[in-house]
Amino acid sequence: MTRIQDANADLARRDLRHIWHPCTQMHDHEHVPMVPIVRGEGPWLIDADGNRYLDGISSWWTNLFGHANPRIAAALADQAKTLEHVIFAGFTHPPAIELAEQLVKLTPAGLEKVFFADNGSAAVEVALKMSFHFWLNQGHGEKTRFIALTGSYHGETLGALSVSDVALYRKTYAPLLLTPILAPSPDAYEGEPGETPEQTATRRLDAMRALLEQHAHETCAVIVEPLVQCAGGMRMYHPSYLTGLRKLCDQYNVHFIADEIAVGFGRTGTMFACEQGNVAPDFMCLSKGLTGGTLPLSAVLTTQHVYDAFYAEYNAGKAFLHSHSYTGNPLACRAALETLAIFRDEPVLERNRALAAHLATRLAPLRDHPNVADVRQQGMIAAVELVADKKTRRPFPPEERRGLRVFLHGLTRGALLRPLGNIVYFMPPYVVSEADIDHLVDVACEGIARAVTS
Repeated sequence: MTRIQDANADLARRDLRHIWHPCTQMHDHEHVPMVPIVRGEGPWLIDADGNRYLDGISSWWTNLFGHANPRIAAALADQAKTLEHVIFAGFTHPPAIELAEQLVKLTPAGLEKVFFADNGSAAVEVALKMSFHFWLNQGHGEKTRFIALTGSYHGETLGALSVSDVALYRKTYAPLLLTPILAPSPDAYEGEPGETPEQTATRRLDAMRALLEQHAHETCAVIVEPLVQCAGGMRMYHPSYLTGLRKLCDQYNVHFIADEIAVGFGRTGTMFACEQGNVAPDFMCLSKGLTGGTLPLSAVLTTQHVYDAFYAEYNAGKAFLHSHSYTGNPLACRAALETLAIFRDEPVLERNRALAAHLATRLAPLRDHPNVADVRQQGMIAAVELVADKKTRRPFPPEERRGLRVFLHGLTRGALLRPLGNIVYFMPPYVVSEADIDHLVDVACEGIARAVTS
């Protein structure tokens, strides 16, 4: 029988015998610990030996209201006793109907139709295919390309990866991918000396206009992550870019796809990031926080105009032939409904604003750190950019893996911080307290101090 103090080691051995983990060089686990989590409590994760870790990244940005949330758990248990799954072609069920109705009410005006899928990458695939197919049905088969931003990330299936620009993910599979048209990101970190984030956004809109003038005739859509390019390094930009982009897409007759998978559901300070630009996209992709981090589910919302382009007699051949076995899964839809109910019943966004302000205050001293080039924040997302030279912003060589040092230190101090390269970021569940934020920042500061030491 395994002794309690050896439970982590035993589970890790069993895991590494058979499991291949995502976004991982498995060789790392010869010196990086595999942490077996056996339960969760609010913002905390507990391993098999009883060690506790404050989840500073919401378990890959999914968890909104804490692990093992009792409201969502009760809703799932109730649904599991009623209907666990049913084919979603020719059949429907109340949780999906109610969820679609609520999403249409919550999202920007004009988004009237909901297409369910089962993860964020799948949602992006749906939006890309639907945009292309719309133009094909309209007699514009020449529109086959997409415009994306430099530094963008939209997922790792082939279509989603095709409109991504993070070399770490894209380079290996480039021969298999479509080639996007890349527009320079409005990332404020890339602004010219003395330039405000809004001025950077304006300048980058000019570049987008130039691309559309040249390529609109062959372009289906522009796809962006509103306000924060997350996997690309938590790059942030001014909402005026969204406002201007909507006008450009209308002017040049291309679709606007908003990938709100990571930034939706209150992450940026508003329910959806697009609200801060006062825009409604043609397609909005949602996932991650949609179910509060409990089950995989995604949704693509679009307009009546797009829907109408597919609505025809069967023999016209205009139907949108895309499906997933678990499309509209009742359990996932029920979890999403309870997640939205928490937003209705509790002052979530108001509380988030207070927590975000506290996080900003605690991170402010790092702006003076000799190895910190930038501290940036958008709502409940904050990032600290570590560099070898502050004045020139010269980065640390990636092979030195300074961010990994922060991660490993965090584990010893009861904090889950998983940097993106040398960018230490914070994206905690909304149920953290100010004391929890203090703990995350204190541990991060300690880890940074260790990481930048030669």
